Amino acid sequence: QAHLVESGGGLVQTGGSLRLSCAASGRAFSTGVVGWFRQAPGKEREFVAALTRRPLHTTYYRDSVKGRFTISRDNANGTVYLHMNNLEPEDTALYYCAVIDGACSGVGCRDRRLYRHWGQGTQVTVSS
Repeated sequence: QAHLVESGGGLVQTGGSLRLSCAASGRAFSTGVVGWFRQAPGKEREFVAALTRRPLHTTYYRDSVKGRFTISRDNANGTVYLHMNNLEPEDTALYYCAVIDGACSGVGCRDRRLYRHWGQGTQVTVSS
């Protein structure tokens, strides 16, 4: 099981930065894959970033956030982060963290259907 609580969202101007945090508990977090997804009003929930478990710690990003967003995890403190720089209005959405029980690779790590545990989300709004 995993219990996830996101925080760190807010209102920023274009070009600004935010760091989202996801406080996690449960064995699934420490041994599984962690990911961030987002959902804008009227749109499907979409993949943002994922980080696999040890020892590989492979990262995956959607193309539009590469070079701007960084996902990281602190297993000792049970926290996943999403560092977001150079934010754009198109990044405005409700951001969710999620966990896969076990492993994934490639396309699988981007598939929201594999993520079993989800937080409630934190709102990010980027003004133009």
